[in-house]
Amino acid sequence: QVHLVESGGGLVQAGGSLRLSCAASGRTFSTLYMGWFRQAPGKEREVVATITRSGDYTYYAESLKGRFTVSRDNTKNTVYLQTNSLKPEDTAVYYCAAREGWTFLPVPEYSYWGQGTQVTVSS
Repeated sequence: QVHLVESGGGLVQAGGSLRLSCAASGRTFSTLYMGWFRQAPGKEREVVATITRSGDYTYYAESLKGRFTVSRDNTKNTVYLQTNSLKPEDTAVYYCAAREGWTFLPVPEYSYWGQGTQVTVSS
């Protein structure tokens, strides 16, 4: 069982930045593929970014490229999402997810999910 805890969300003005963190426990972190997703009110959950076990490869939703950056520190069992130039439409609950087992897919199926952290961007 993998336990994920997100933090770093909050209220920010448009144009601002937030750094989200997701701390994992229960498995050797370097064996986990990690992802960030978000869900806005009334909308379906969507992928934000994913990162491979070593951090060598990342994937971003096309609309977020250049503003969001995913990274991980395997020594701290933590994955990060740096969000810059935030817009009101980025308002959502942001979730991190984890997957065990090898995959070649940029957006694989994830088995474990955190509780989410709210990001609210005011105009």
